[in-house]
Amino acid sequence: MGRPIFSSVFAEQMDSYLEAKVSAGFKETSFYTFLRSFDSYCARENILEKALTKEEVQQWCRRREGEATTTHYTRVNSLRHFLIYLARKGFSVYVPRDAAFQPTGFTPHIYTTSEVERYFEAVDSFHSSYCKKDAIQYPVLFRILYCCGTRINETLGIRKCDVDLKEGIIKLSESKNDDERYIVLKDDLNALLQRFSDKCFYLLDDDGYIFTNRNGGRLDQKTVYERHRMFLKKAGIPYEGDGKGPRIHDWRHHMAVYSFKQMADSGMDMYVALPILSAYLGHKTIYATEHYIRLTMELFPYIEERFSEKIKKAFGEAAENEKY
Repeated sequence: MGRPIFSSVFAEQMDSYLEAKVSAGFKETSFYTFLRSFDSYCARENILEKALTKEEVQQWCRRREGEATTTHYTRVNSLRHFLIYLARKGFSVYVPRDAAFQPTGFTPHIYTTSEVERYFEAVDSFHSSYCKKDAIQYPVLFRILYCCGTRINETLGIRKCDVDLKEGIIKLSESKNDDERYIVLKDDLNALLQRFSDKCFYLLDDDGYIFTNRNGGRLDQKTVYERHRMFLKKAGIPYEGDGKGPRIHDWRHHMAVYSFKQMADSGMDMYVALPILSAYLGHKTIYATEHYIRLTMELFPYIEERFSEKIKKAFGEAAENEKY
């Protein structure tokens, strides 16, 4: 992986920061994901002066919906170290306090069959006078989340050139850790995407995002979160509040749980199923997939009876603290 080409006002300082880290003995690639993301943030927020206000820093530091505790902790503290570097170089930047890591016992919401049906009835019946495209793009967007277990950011990052309708394949270019991967669509989902493309793709350039707002720009997460809560309410599924869910990210948990259950029910060996699911979800190691496997066994005890000993052998009593 080549070094990112930064484009924000802090591009020169980001390159210098990487040089300083390498000189100190750190691995350069460890900083790519954070710096690339913060570079995009500065460009998106139109930050043109080499200074950062408290409000601009706090906006970046605010925990995002569906963001794991460890991911938030890493993101905030990565920024803090970079801001300390900038401050020592004489730039006027606000440096936040060190973020404290707080483990969470959060349990994701796994939808019942009835809840899934009611939720998508709400999605499919939605119409907006504000943006007429919403009526056809939300059924596609949420079915990709539900069927493919994609993260919301990488789903909203799908561009026209990433979609292969003939083969039913979508490339995810804006994945976590910047690892491109592909998802394969079932025939019914690909047919739905085909109908969506017939109505909308002719308006897009090859690098245009397929999910857009009324002005043709990329659909933002905040808007999707608001729609999600509206669909929950219409479906009669209680929303417990921020950080409690059901979150959009819970569709990813739902897909992973039922995918492993399906593989287990088909008689597939766990040592075969686990790497497949891990690779499809875009995890760097199988340890990040362990959470889903244990959740599946909690929900379906008969699977635990079959796989508990293999799980202990594969992960040990305490697996590495990797996130999903």
